[in-house]
Amino acid sequence: MDDLNDPKDVLRKDVTLGIEKFSPSDLLTLRSELLQSGVDSFQAAEIVANFLTGRGYGCSPLEARNVASNIEIPGATTEHIQAQLESVARIM
Repeated sequence: MDDLNDPKDVLRKDVTLGIEKFSPSDLLTLRSELLQSGVDSFQAAEIVANFLTGRGYGCSPLEARNVASNIEIPGATTEHIQAQLESVARIM
């Protein structure tokens, strides 16, 4: 049974509902930058964090590293990239 007072559920709903839909062009540019930059996971996390910060969102460094590696997988679609960003973005 769903517990409407569960803080994790409330946070998840707020984040999912509050994140804008990024343009496919922006998402593919982010992915391309990650793939072509040849950076390590910490630098890739900075690229993801900067992408989100530039749009009014924040995320933890660990979450940004995880997202960066998930965005770089072969065949990642814009929908997949959007979902990954939604899962970690926090409205600032």
